[in-house]
Amino acid sequence: MADLVAFAKMNGLGNKILVVDMRGRTDRVTPAAAIALAADAETVFDQIMAIHDPKADGTDAFIDILNCDGTLAQACGNGTRCVVQALAAETGKKAFAFQTVAGILNAVEHEDGTISVDMGRPVFAWDRIPLAEEFFDTSRIELQIGPIDDPVLHSPSAVSMGNPHAVFWVDRDVMSFDLARFGPLLENHPIFPERANITLTEVTSRSSMRTRTWERSAGLTLACGSAACAAAVSGARTGRTGRKVAITVASSPNRGTLQIEWRESDDHVIMTGPAEWEWSGTVDPATGTWRRDVAEGGAAAL
Repeated sequence: MADLVAFAKMNGLGNKILVVDMRGRTDRVTPAAAIALAADAETVFDQIMAIHDPKADGTDAFIDILNCDGTLAQACGNGTRCVVQALAAETGKKAFAFQTVAGILNAVEHEDGTISVDMGRPVFAWDRIPLAEEFFDTSRIELQIGPIDDPVLHSPSAVSMGNPHAVFWVDRDVMSFDLARFGPLLENHPIFPERANITLTEVTSRSSMRTRTWERSAGLTLACGSAACAAAVSGARTGRTGRKVAITVASSPNRGTLQIEWRESDDHVIMTGPAEWEWSGTVDPATGTWRRDVAEGGAAAL
């Protein structure tokens, strides 16, 4: 295998992430490589976070985000935490600024190992989420699955966190719904011209909720950070919760939570949670051919 680069298999609260080091290069991880890696049981992922040299002054890196079907994603909060942990272990830095196609993300690693990512301001305007038709109030849009007189899911809150989200409010365990069946229909509904992430949310108190997400281009996912942010913002926006919530991702095998604050001072959404290094290797960014490092354990540096 020629022309390999370093990569790390990581996860953010169960969200399967590959962090690929493309610094010092002008090429990119190809869609074909992403599809090949996603098809391998050892490297299956939800998102690839490809770290490139910075393009903007004052930033530490430019990050390309790829879905498992090879398409580009605008945002991935759980993946950003994995990037922070890897670069913090490599450089000793604690604070970072990353450029993405969705804008600048600022992040910091805390002494307890958790990582906070500033996900920016949520977007509520119908044409910027975007939606295919005009809604004056996107906190409750007309969309449902199931019989018209007894829908299974209905009236989601729509919001963009750099990528489009629809948050459906449910009154029972989010794991009791057949999201594998409903998810593809809702993701690809004509109301979402760029498709959407679909999240089921059960509010358990004024400061807590449980979520489960069908992720655009990835399908059922163990966790989705931007979806958790969308749920938190939508909960506060509709009066179901306050602006600080602890989110349990019901589908995650990890027992941690995401702490989300929709900050009043500037309307930015701050997501705090863990990241976990699993193993490292090298990969051909053109083909996806890879090999695992022999030495295991230790820090998450690339």
